[in-house]
Amino acid sequence: MRLVPGWALLSSGCAPVVLIAGWTIAALLEGPAYNPATQTISVLAAYGAAGFWVMTGALAALGACHVLTAWGLRPAALPGRVALGAGGVAACVVALVPPPSSGGSLRHGSAAAVGFALLAVWPVLAADRQGTAPWGLRPAPSFAATALMVFGAAWFMFEMHQGRAAGAVERLVTAIQSVWPFVVVASCPRRPPPEDPSR
Repeated sequence: MRLVPGWALLSSGCAPVVLIAGWTIAALLEGPAYNPATQTISVLAAYGAAGFWVMTGALAALGACHVLTAWGLRPAALPGRVALGAGGVAACVVALVPPPSSGGSLRHGSAAAVGFALLAVWPVLAADRQGTAPWGLRPAPSFAATALMVFGAAWFMFEMHQGRAAGAVERLVTAIQSVWPFVVVASCPRRPPPEDPSR
């Protein structure tokens, strides 16, 4: 069994912390004019927003965490590691191309959509179909995680066009996407299994 280095546990654990801290602090800086239930995270990262640098820094840090985690997650299948790392790069691109203070941005929206998609499919791509895989890399949890993220993304799209809770749903989905790498890494051994004395 390939081992996961301790720094991958740190990078995966930091991902949800920096994301949630980033949107919390940026929202506090924005003040009561910002409604986290109805307004998206992108509003906090827009040019001219009071918490612009906080949210931009959080997105860049999130991306770096995902890239490091993908590098260290050796027991995962390579396509999944590539998708996780690419999702991290997409988060960095989202930070580099913030939306304007009013209206949308095709570059920002496209980078965010690519990141959403990559972070939704990486669990199923990383799944190890052998019976010896750690819990977080077994097919059933991996498929369930991807299904949950895809459902959440569809719900978010509905709320963006029809509903009133786009901000809340986006936070839910991005929180799940940022926590799942930590769950997977935590399920992987970081020490070699003990030798069988009968051999």
